[in-house]
Amino acid sequence: MPGDGPAVTPGDGPVDGSTEARRSARSGAAGLVGAATSGLFGFLLAVVITRGYGTVGSGAFFAAIGVVTVATAICTLGAETGLMWALPRRRIGRTGDAARLLPVALLPPLLVALLVAGIGVLAAGPLAGRLLDGSGTAGAPLLVAAFVAVPVVVAMTLLLAALRCVRPIRAYVAVQFFLLPVARPVLVGAAALVGGGLVLGLTGWLVPAGIALLACLALVAGPVGLGRGVEVRPRPADWRAFWGFALPRAASAAIDAGSMWVGVLLTSALADQAQAGVFGAVGRYVLAGQLAMQGLRVAVSPQLSRLLGQGERAAAATVHRQLTTWGLVLSWPVYLLLAVFGLAFLQLFGPEFAAGSAAMTVLALAMLVNTGVGNVQSLLLMGGRSGLHLAAALAGLTGTITLGLLLIPGYGATGAAVAWGTGIVTENLIAAACARRLVGHPLTDRAMLRAAVATVAGVGAAAAVGVLAAGRGIPGLAVALGVLAVGTLALLTNPRVRRGIRAILAQIRGGRP
Repeated sequence: MPGDGPAVTPGDGPVDGSTEARRSARSGAAGLVGAATSGLFGFLLAVVITRGYGTVGSGAFFAAIGVVTVATAICTLGAETGLMWALPRRRIGRTGDAARLLPVALLPPLLVALLVAGIGVLAAGPLAGRLLDGSGTAGAPLLVAAFVAVPVVVAMTLLLAALRCVRPIRAYVAVQFFLLPVARPVLVGAAALVGGGLVLGLTGWLVPAGIALLACLALVAGPVGLGRGVEVRPRPADWRAFWGFALPRAASAAIDAGSMWVGVLLTSALADQAQAGVFGAVGRYVLAGQLAMQGLRVAVSPQLSRLLGQGERAAAATVHRQLTTWGLVLSWPVYLLLAVFGLAFLQLFGPEFAAGSAAMTVLALAMLVNTGVGNVQSLLLMGGRSGLHLAAALAGLTGTITLGLLLIPGYGATGAAVAWGTGIVTENLIAAACARRLVGHPLTDRAMLRAAVATVAGVGAAAAVGVLAAGRGIPGLAVALGVLAVGTLALLTNPRVRRGIRAILAQIRGGRP
């Protein structure tokens, strides 16, 4: 399955949109299954952290995760996206040229990661006083553990990107969406149960990254021909082409990966650890709702790179429209329910987290825009326009930081949510306009608009019944979910709906709908 498997040789001939849509349906379905599993265990992890460490402790925990995430995104220098863009345009195997990209992509980020780790360890004490004030004596050791892990997480991130391109998507899904999210709540929960404290808990969060690194190394070596005489010494043109694309992506990658964690760190520094813990809990829900889009993005990025590299822009637009519709139907119900029943969701973490309900509503509404435009950032990046993506990301970051500095001191987690939500909307609207111009074909269609209207109407009606019957707490959410379940079963009796489901299943199986 060319669209679902390893890199292929560019220039295999013209393609049509329906063929590429079937390919993207297969890989997208695998990505969605993995994303659903990752979302479930990600929520479990958030419950473990918030229940195990409380608002102050979870605020420090989330801040430490933020340090690892932001530092990793900076140190990768955009090379993970560079691999997703470049490897599908190369030949794999002993006679291919894909292996020459590995030292090009790995060496500079790892050197930077080692430098950042060393500086971070030396500066852990002063940083803990600013970022983790209130976490006690655990602050400095917590940051030391975070910085020591950065090179490992950087290497894992890069090899995961290579894995997605050189093996079928199920290998990537097994590591990224199963191994990591399943192992983390188990190890963090075990640390909390034995009373091991924040440092041991963070270690439980970090250890699966080392295991994933070894798994990726073993899975990537075979397809690219490592150890079988393949040429691995890069040529000057390899360095120029790869980093000409990746360097503009370096800044935008740091912004993308760190967007939520910038809010956590700002809240920790400008408000207090309790507010940072509340905002971190809200952010976990918001990011979990985005997992469907993430699964689709990772699934089809190599395919988009190949299509745009061949000049097949109409086919790329077809793939984008189909998967945006899927993502919208799967993500919008989550965000609409989060917007209305934020209080109920946060009560699952503990009563002290209910103060974040307003922040939840703000961010959930912003994420409707994010998921509604689809993975427009992937279109820009896989089309080689990392500079345009950087411009959109910088505009969003500017809004987030500016409003954060103004609002967080007075409004805490709610101010952080308004700041981040503004950044999300700004970046996505700019990226959507640039992607439409790049592709030259419509990125929306009537099917997408009908899906959006039907989703808002159906979920909105169920939410209204829940609020009127039992309020916005857990009882109201239960009523709304019950109404949605009944409505979904009623839809399945509609012949037109059943025909649509059969068409999608046919695409996933590889046949014509």
